[in-house]
Amino acid sequence: MANARGLLEAGRSALMAGEQVFDFSEVSEADSSAIAVMLGWLRSAEAARSTVKFAHIPAGVRSLAELYGVSELLPLA
Repeated sequence: MANARGLLEAGRSALMAGEQVFDFSEVSEADSSAIAVMLGWLRSAEAARSTVKFAHIPAGVRSLAELYGVSELLPLA
């Protein structure tokens, strides 16, 4: 949670530079703030008329997305 705002901004910057796939393979620990960040990236991509996909989502984040009913909103690579 402490890193969420910084990650949101870093992702938005990556989108502006053309980044379209966010790879979570190096993420070892995440909480519900990861879902908020991912949804923020999706909104930013939509506003920029771009697309974004998520790769290697940790099982815990997938479980949270299912629990919150947003798993179908998260495009997986």
